[in-house]
Amino acid sequence: RPRMSHSGSSGINAEYGGHEIDSKSLSLDDVKKLHIFFANFIQALGETNKLRQQVIATATVYFKRFYILNSFKSIDPFLMAPTCIFLASKVEECGPISIQRLITVCSSLMKSKFNFAVTNEFLYRPQHVLECEFYLLEIMDCCLIVHQPYRPLTTYAESLGPEVLNTAWHIVNDALRCDVVLTHPPHLVALSALHISSVIHNNEQAQQWFTDISISIEKITQVSEKIIQLYELWRGFDEKKEIPAILFRMPRPRMSHSGSLSGSRCSTPSGMR
Repeated sequence: RPRMSHSGSSGINAEYGGHEIDSKSLSLDDVKKLHIFFANFIQALGETNKLRQQVIATATVYFKRFYILNSFKSIDPFLMAPTCIFLASKVEECGPISIQRLITVCSSLMKSKFNFAVTNEFLYRPQHVLECEFYLLEIMDCCLIVHQPYRPLTTYAESLGPEVLNTAWHIVNDALRCDVVLTHPPHLVALSALHISSVIHNNEQAQQWFTDISISIEKITQVSEKIIQLYELWRGFDEKKEIPAILFRMPRPRMSHSGSLSGSRCSTPSGMR
């Protein structure tokens, strides 16, 4: 079983954007690429289970919140990913999801779409997901409601047309792979996605629209720049070639003789729950 306990220090390096244990073997770009990879894994897991995008987005935010507070060594991210999907499906009230089916889908994806990244079987069982869920709840202090950018996005986009909305929707989905969903309010992420989409489609109406709204264009462009930085990193990221080496360097929990995972200490620093 995965084991997690509290430590006296947070172990967080704010500039690094991750746990200090990870920074010993992973660069900042490595961590960003891991979050892209596991967001892709969660997306595939959700789509295969026919879950709504809202559930997938919430699960991705849970995953990011956990690993901003804790090292990858604390819980295997290949276990945390389905656990986040399992919890998000309940929080978003999309109907019951079978843990066994979730595990079966994980195993299938790791043998097919993501076989370039892992060679081992998916060894986890329903009890592992349930216990991991308990620790995830503890780390997040049961703060489970995630306000996503999709609702403000559709509201704002009424004035800009379906073409701009469609592209902006995909941009919001992509933005889950960087930290803007944690560091900025959802309406600002939505506006930034619309801003990028309007430029892509050369929408002349958008320039006046952004001038008329009460929100500072400087704040919008700050978020837009972070999303563009994500795309720049992503464009040069050869996932199939790079991820195996990054996963090899990534700190991992140790499997004990009893079949339980023994990872590093996890922390829930006050003010970051």
